[in-house]
Amino acid sequence: MPVSPTPFPIADREAAHIATVRELATDIAAQAAERDDKAELPREALAALHEAGLNKAVLPANVGGEGLSYVAYGEIVRTLAEADPSVATIWTMHSGAGVGLSQLTAETKGSFYADEFLAGRHFANALSEPTSGNRFLNPQQAADEVEGGYQLDGAKRFVSGSEMADYLMVNVLVDDAPAFFAVKPDESVTIIPIWDTLGLRATRSQLLSFNKTLLRHEDRGRALGPGDFAAVPAGLPLISLGVADAALASIVDHTTNRMIMGKPLSHQQWVQFEVADVQSRLEAVRAYVFQTLWQADQGDYNALINLSRSKYLANKIAVEVAQLAVRIGGASGFLKSSPIQRHLRNAQAGQLMAYSTEVLAGEIGKHVLNVTEGA
Repeated sequence: MPVSPTPFPIADREAAHIATVRELATDIAAQAAERDDKAELPREALAALHEAGLNKAVLPANVGGEGLSYVAYGEIVRTLAEADPSVATIWTMHSGAGVGLSQLTAETKGSFYADEFLAGRHFANALSEPTSGNRFLNPQQAADEVEGGYQLDGAKRFVSGSEMADYLMVNVLVDDAPAFFAVKPDESVTIIPIWDTLGLRATRSQLLSFNKTLLRHEDRGRALGPGDFAAVPAGLPLISLGVADAALASIVDHTTNRMIMGKPLSHQQWVQFEVADVQSRLEAVRAYVFQTLWQADQGDYNALINLSRSKYLANKIAVEVAQLAVRIGGASGFLKSSPIQRHLRNAQAGQLMAYSTEVLAGEIGKHVLNVTEGA
């Protein structure tokens, strides 16, 4: 089932990148089930994206890249997620860390990290903590000042693609305020292999232990600010949209080819009613998400708030479409050989990625009701 094109303008060079990703997505999708089964990093897929110029495209122009618009970036992430959300997740996190370090350390080593990003080095976000309560931008671990910088003893969890990372983007508390650093993994950084999950298995998002890791002064970045390309917040809703699109496609395929009493399952009225409901709401969520990306391209401050709403809505609709796919698929959709069960597992994983739907619901509700902390 074709996905409705975005109504917002996309430059010709951006359209070319989207077309390239759609071509690559065919092979990525063909290998998704095997990677999921083996929990195997999609190294070849990520290398193909780099060779196709996607890393240069997503890097902002002011730090040496092409500067994709949010709208074009969103369609690229959505396309990758429909093919394999693990690939989309790692690339989103890689983009967030690589672009982030290039921007946040622009006055010191930003050009170095931009060059490394363009050269194909892999970057990973090491932001979530076991004690931060799903709020990855609010670290609880403090770094102590030492000669040359600061020293971190602690852990970061759910670091997607950590086993292939050349550089990490790490956040800590410095003088009771969040600070960001670039870290090149060395013997002080240990991977704790905990990743044996139900969904997004090929991200291999391991736990990292930091033992007196030096955070150098020259690798410290400024705080995130207006004008910075927010690759991760913009990408997360699109990952769930891609999962929803894949789940809906599996419904169409199954109901078209499954015969019940001499007719395709698609002829059953209850199936038509249920599909009409989720597909209509999926299109509504898609429209809202891309409107938000367009707002971000216009520099509208409301886009920051609406990206949270976008993730909340996309997470929820992805689970609903995937759950319907399981219901319609019946026993055959419950088999491990069916893609339906994989879509459900991946959709559930999207809800757990920071910020989770529960945390987002609280934040959105407070904003609507004008509730302030301590009031």
